Parts: sequence; C-alpha cells; structure tokens
Amino acid sequence: MSDNHGHGHGEHHGHGHDDHHHHQETFITKYVFSQDHKMISRQFLITAIFMAVVAMLMSTLFRLQLAWGEAGEKFAFINYMLGDKWGKDGVMDPNMYLALVTIHGTIMVFFVLTGGLSGTFSNLLIPYQVGARDMASGFLNMLSYWFFFVSSLLMFASLFVENGPASAGWTVYPPLSALAEAIPGSGAGMDLWLISMSLFVVSALLGGLNYIITVINLRTKGMSMTRLPLTIWAFLITAILGVLSFPVLLSCAVLLIMDRTFGTSFYLSDIFINGHPLDATGGSPVLFQHLFWFLGHPEVYIVLLPALGMASEIIAVNSRKPIFGYRAMIGSMLAIGFLSFIVWGHHMFITGMNPFLGSVFVFTTLLIAIPSAVKAFNYITTLWKGNIQFTPAMLFSIGLVSTFISGGVTGIILADSALDIPIHDTYFVVAHFHIVMGLSAILGMFAGVYHWFPKLFLRMMNKKLGYAHFWITFASAYAVFFPMHFLGLAGVPRRYYSNTAFPIFDNLMDINEFVSVAAIIGAIAQLIFLFNFFYSIFRGPKAPENPWNSTTLEWTNGVGHIHGNWAGKLPVVHRWAYDYSKPGKSKDFVPQTVPLEDGEHDGGEHD
Repeated sequence: MSDNHGHGHGEHHGHGHDDHHHHQETFITKYVFSQDHKMISRQFLITAIFMAVVAMLMSTLFRLQLAWGEAGEKFAFINYMLGDKWGKDGVMDPNMYLALVTIHGTIMVFFVLTGGLSGTFSNLLIPYQVGARDMASGFLNMLSYWFFFVSSLLMFASLFVENGPASAGWTVYPPLSALAEAIPGSGAGMDLWLISMSLFVVSALLGGLNYIITVINLRTKGMSMTRLPLTIWAFLITAILGVLSFPVLLSCAVLLIMDRTFGTSFYLSDIFINGHPLDATGGSPVLFQHLFWFLGHPEVYIVLLPALGMASEIIAVNSRKPIFGYRAMIGSMLAIGFLSFIVWGHHMFITGMNPFLGSVFVFTTLLIAIPSAVKAFNYITTLWKGNIQFTPAMLFSIGLVSTFISGGVTGIILADSALDIPIHDTYFVVAHFHIVMGLSAILGMFAGVYHWFPKLFLRMMNKKLGYAHFWITFASAYAVFFPMHFLGLAGVPRRYYSNTAFPIFDNLMDINEFVSVAAIIGAIAQLIFLFNFFYSIFRGPKAPENPWNSTTLEWTNGVGHIHGNWAGKLPVVHRWAYDYSKPGKSKDFVPQTVPLEDGEHDGGEHD
C-alpha cells in the first residue's frame, strides 16, 4: 500500500515542482507566508528561540528573588526589567513573582518544548525522511505556524497588561484563575492566557493532522513502516497523542472562559469573597484538574518523544552502529503513548480521590517505567562498543539519556501515592519534572539543532563552541535541579515568594543561593549557543551534502533548498535506515536508496 501511495505522490508532485520554476516567489510568499515545510520549520525554531530567551530571563529574575531577595538584597536589574510598579527600588512585587513563575512554565512547556520541538523537527524531517515533496497540505501547515505565532504574541503581550500577566501557576487552577477579583493576575492577563492557549491548541491540531497524513499517505516507493527512521515513528506517535489530548485542553479552557465571563459555575461552588458568598454552586475545581491533566500527562510525552526519537537517530549515526532493538523501540513508544492516557491521576493524589482509584493510578504510572527503561537500555546498548563520534549533537543526545534515567528514577517515588502525598507541591516535584521533561527535551532540541543545522540553513555550526555550550549547560543544569530534590525532601514548598516565615527553612538558604548561581551560569552559557546559531546561519562554512555520513533520505537530495526537495524523481527506498558498519561493505554506512544485494537482509524486516 505504501509503495502505491508513495509512487503516486511522486508523480503528482513532480509536475508541481516543474511548474515551480515558471513563477518568481516574492519575499512575502517565500519568507513570511511560506508553504514550504523547510521554511516553516525555521519559522517555528526562531519563534521558539525568542520565547525561550523570554522564559530564561524570567527564571533569572525569580532565582534572584529566591536566593538573595529574602535577605533584603536589592537589584537595579529587577527595577530595570519590571519597572517601578513591579520592581520598586529593586525589590520584586510578590504578585509579579507568581506571574513570572506562571508565564515561565507556560512558555517552556507549550511554546518552546511543544511548538519548538514538534513544529521545527516534524516539519523539517517528516517530508525529507519519508521521501515526500512536502507536507500533505502546505496551506494548513502555514496556518499551523501562524496560529502558533499569534498565540506566542498574545502570551508575550500579556506581560504588559496593567494588572500583570496570569499568575495562578502554569496549571491555572480555579478558583484563583476563575475569579478576576481573586488576585491581580486573574484579570486581563488571565483572559489573554486563555485566548493564547486556545489558539495554540488550534495550531497543534492543524500541525498534528498534517504530520499523521503525511507519514501514512505520502511515503515514497519502498518506504514501508518498518523502514521508517525512529524519528518519524516518534513524530507520528506524538502527533496522534496531540490530536487526541489537545481538544480536552481546549474544552478545559473554554469552560474556564465561560465561568469567568458568562456566570456559569463549571469549576465554582460555595465561594466566599470578603465574607460575601458568590452566586455559584454545583461546580468543582477538581473537574478542571481532571481535564487539565488528561492533556497534561500525554503532554509530557508530546514533549519527550520527539527528543527521544531524534536521540535514537543521532546516537545510531554517531556510534556507527545500527540502533539496537529497532522494533522494541517502536513498541516502547507505542506503549508509552497508550499508557500516557491512563496515568493523569498521579497529579491528583491529594484531591481526596478514593484510595483504590489512587492505587490504580499508582500501578499504571509504575507500568510506564517499563517501556521507558527499554528505551534507555537500547540507547546504552547502541553506544556499547560503538565507534563513537563525539559531535556536539552526540554529546547532547548522551546527556538526554542521562537526564531521562536520573529524572525517571525520581518519577518512581512520585508515582507512589504514599510517598507522593508528603512531598506533593514541594521542590522535589519541580526538580523531577525539570530533569525528566524540561531538561531532557531541551537537550534533545539542542541535539536536533546541531545535527540538522546543515539541512536547515545549508551551513555548519562551530564545533568548539558547541562543546563549550554542552559542558557548561549540562553541568549547570544538574547543579540547578539536583539540589532541589533535597529542598523538596526538607519540605520547602514550590511557588513561594519567600520562606522567611518558616524558621525551619533558614538553614537551606545556602542551597537556594547555590542553585541560583548555577542557573545564572547556565543562562549565560546559552549566549554561546545564540552566537553560534545566528553567526553560522550567515557566516558558517558551507555544508557538504552528507556531513555525518548518514543513511537517511534527507541527506540524498543535494545541498540546495528547492521547493519540492528532490530535483528529479523521488528516491526509491530499498532498505531500513540503520545500515551502519555492515560486514562486507566498503563504507561504514549504506544509504536507504542503495539496492539490496543477493542474499542481503533488510534490518527493518528482520530485526
């Protein structure tokens, strides 16, 4: 079936590509409202980098407060960044602290790790690696980016409203988020947050449907499902998770908008403000948690799976070995995708749920550790006795394996309700999800940028700067999040502006200072990446056609950026994507387009 689809696609788009030379693209159609998947991937990436810089500045500001603000230190930097209203005399306003934590979390989870990872690399690699001219619908692809861009713009604009941006935490639990009079950030800033997230969901759905259809229908001749690179499997499963779970977030946001604006009470009941009861009965804030976390846990894997898929590809290429257990890797991703829908309750152990129901969520959450462990084992086995090339991308991929394992171990603690309840909403939780989700996905994103930069911009990044970026980032990230586990075990609550009211925490201030210094060093290290990235776009050395001696299709189409990807006919695939160091071959890699010889086995079919 895939052969017929792929072949038909090649014939159809071959004509489209020939016609392409007959009309001249304008600046607007080429760079702004582009329908070319390569340009759209660059748009996603640069937008995500801008949002990441904003989120990083926010984290620097609230780390200053946590480390030295409690001791009465004043910072001109805070006044310069926040103005007199929120940073008077260099001291941060408590409402602004909570707002910064809220918007930092929102930007990182959705606009950097979801939009940045999937938007950039699904767009770049799906048509390239399946052998298609472009996405199934270039127009919907363009719309997906522009919904993402407008959503990002609204989230950024919410920082400048009079009463401050949304400040109910990145999970925006009601009743704080449902009542404009509850806190300053629940006014116009909260409205903008909800509208922004609604537009983000539209973007994610348009993109996800496009990715699924492209992988299923537009594979080139010979590209069976068992010959797909693991990157494509990861993007496909991620897109399916998004299409199934993001609508739930949309309904969650719409019901909250109705509670805020139209007097409904989906999430409100028996609320008193200044001693006066509100006319709202029958709702439940726990309903919001169910809806939010039904998206929220698949979201963890929507963020992680693309990073893990790219790490599979980069580790195989730079180990000069076939990926270990190709089919087991596919199976583990499918199992993770399925199980991610039945574990959301582990975020809600303290909502008063039935202990039996809690034990069910404990079981399903512990179960998800098995396919995750399969992936970690297979990465390590692929590296074992490999002829390893330590490129910056390879270092970031190995770093991802490290954080995935160390973060996953603390997940086992939080999966158990008896252990989770005492440390719920402490820094232990912050440390866990930053390592297993945030840091792993960021390292995967950096790995992807370094590895596929030659395909994105036709130039090479500077390796030495890449090494410096990796080592400072990796060391400082562990220095930030590892000590947080001990703060959490000591009972330090998350999202608190100051802990001076609790003398029991006074002896932990040194840890907070250490964490903040490491965070500032890590933030400065990103300047190395930003310089390397933007300098290399314009001044980096020209990239060869296949700089990493890789087997997959994206390295077979010449080094030009043409709309349509291949100048002539589409490539025909004869083998799986991991023929590295194959006995009897003159080179240590065999591209997918090289026909099988007599008696030669295809790894994908006989794994």
